[in-house]
Amino acid sequence: MMKAFLSSILLFWPLVASATTDSLRTTPTCRCTAEDPSCWPSSAAFAELERNLSSPLIYPVPPASACYPVSSPSGNCSDVQENWSDGLWRADQPGAMQEPNFETYIWQNGTASACYQNVSIGLSCEQGSVPVVGVDAREVGDIQAAVKFATSNNLRIVVKNTGHDYLGRSTARGSFVIWTHQMKNLTYNASFTLQGSPDAEEHFSAIMLSAGVQWFEAYAEAQKHNRIVVGGISPGGSVGAAGGWVQGGGHSILSPLHGLGVDNVLEMTIVIASGEHLTANQYLNSDLFWTLRGGGGGTYGVVTSVTYRTHPALTVIGTFFSASSNNSNAVHSLLTEIVRTQPELTDAGWAGYGFGLANTLWFLYLMPNATLSYANATLQPLFSFAQNLTSQGLEIQMASITPYDSFYEWYSDIASDPSGGNGANIQIGSHLIPRDLFDNAYQNVSDVLFNLGSYSWNAVAGGKVSEIDPDSVGLNPAWRKALLHVTFGQTWPEGAAADDIDSAIDLIKQGLKSVHKLAPDSGAYFNEASLYEEDPQGTFFGAHYEQLAAIKAKYDPGSSFLVQGGVGSEYWDKDLRCPL
Repeated sequence: MMKAFLSSILLFWPLVASATTDSLRTTPTCRCTAEDPSCWPSSAAFAELERNLSSPLIYPVPPASACYPVSSPSGNCSDVQENWSDGLWRADQPGAMQEPNFETYIWQNGTASACYQNVSIGLSCEQGSVPVVGVDAREVGDIQAAVKFATSNNLRIVVKNTGHDYLGRSTARGSFVIWTHQMKNLTYNASFTLQGSPDAEEHFSAIMLSAGVQWFEAYAEAQKHNRIVVGGISPGGSVGAAGGWVQGGGHSILSPLHGLGVDNVLEMTIVIASGEHLTANQYLNSDLFWTLRGGGGGTYGVVTSVTYRTHPALTVIGTFFSASSNNSNAVHSLLTEIVRTQPELTDAGWAGYGFGLANTLWFLYLMPNATLSYANATLQPLFSFAQNLTSQGLEIQMASITPYDSFYEWYSDIASDPSGGNGANIQIGSHLIPRDLFDNAYQNVSDVLFNLGSYSWNAVAGGKVSEIDPDSVGLNPAWRKALLHVTFGQTWPEGAAADDIDSAIDLIKQGLKSVHKLAPDSGAYFNEASLYEEDPQGTFFGAHYEQLAAIKAKYDPGSSFLVQGGVGSEYWDKDLRCPL
């Protein structure tokens, strides 16, 4: 019945898409920001809002502000210096993003409003792009009050959970933030029933996560019940489990086995622009449910909870391999072999993440429910190939295969440390690489990757991901044909000159041209993508874009919720403040 319903609405949407997406253009005025006192709410208005909240209003500051003024720091500057790259530390602050370049605002003349960790640069601390005021949401009513207040005052709204975002969608200069990080309820239910279900016997083993739950918390709760949940991997498990990760698709090292995050969602709850709190599943608000699974975070409202299907706990085999060489040809040859054999590795059950930088390669893979002898047999040809390259100067630092009693044990060993991986200025690009390219164009894939300089390949597609109906969720259908999700990036130091930042961005743009030429009919993963895609709507959402826009127009007709590159953003200026 559900498949028939989806088919009917997919047929109907093209007939109404042009009319409904036109309504996304109709907002006549700019959003109000704190820089405009003529429209910004009064102190009395904010005080009235605060009386309707369960906790006081927050006034976010840049995380390095504790180090200023330099002559007499206002806070614990040593804490800032020690934890700058700690993802959990950053997530705990409403004014901190995981990538600090999104805390900075760049003016048209190239100058920056920023608050740098490196105080020796000699600049004062400024607010930059950090929101100036917001709501520390502890319950649904807080979000409803925040949304009603912001929409009635035409404020620029941003939604922040942990700030893990390569597009800067969790912040905006002069904005009003709804911070969901403190909503930490999570509940396991071995016999969960969907709201609105006509079948009283329809039950699921499920875990309900409120908006602020992070993956380290979700994994621990699932483990208590001898279950696993498809989720993200990051240092310390700091990524939010019920926010932008799943709304953008949600890739996981468990995806080839059990599908993407969106494929495992049973039910979601959301506060929309009207302030209504809706339940979305296959029976209730099913069009919104379709959209929230892959249509992008921060675009349709504020998600307050996500309920995921859980799976039985399992044993896993982990492998870690690293090698380097002064001979670039040896490294390139090894990369080509990895690319050539990736379909075989995926089919055998391996999934994971690989990285390349200059003349160094390393990868971290996992195989669920396998014997050690089988895992060894599937990897031995690749390891032998690498060993043969030692005659050409390749140095193998590690080639380990380790059994674990559970996924949670592997996760705790590999990813429980929150330090590192955050706190750097970075821009990235990405692309989904279709499986059919690996049949006869694997050398082209390897060449493009190697020439990117700094890159990663994420073996998180194929398997179950490719078996699911592309139209079952709002996610870009390109995911169902992909084998790898490839990313590449450029970084720059604090205080870098505008020309140096522009040069880094130019390299990203060159990389985008290369991956698009390699796979012109594919797309990119919205959560890990570039601000500089020439066709962001087509690249991020593919053939589903018009349907997504039509549903946004239904639930957010005034475009109260906008993010960089998101549905409806093409009708607004680069700051998403004024309509074009």
